[in-house]
Amino acid sequence: MSDSFIQLGQIEVHTTNNKGHDPEFWAQQTTNKILGISENAPEHVKLQAEAFKNHIYSIILSNINNAIDSKKVTMVGLLTKQGHEDMAKIIKEL
Repeated sequence: MSDSFIQLGQIEVHTTNNKGHDPEFWAQQTTNKILGISENAPEHVKLQAEAFKNHIYSIILSNINNAIDSKKVTMVGLLTKQGHEDMAKIIKEL
């Protein structure tokens, strides 16, 4: 018999109330998974790394928003094509 076990690492839970997470949340989560800054790094390195991390965040956020807009356009097109103009109008207004 083995004494091995599965190690999961850090688990985080983020909740919302009656909505999903916004694009800023997902951009921050993604940025944090891609980039980490050592607490032991020299101050000038930390400053450069933080500036780079902020830049990456803005790129990710922009692309998430573009993906959301693109998906909305697709849904509006499909709903309109199927004769559901009322639902398409609701999607456009979101």
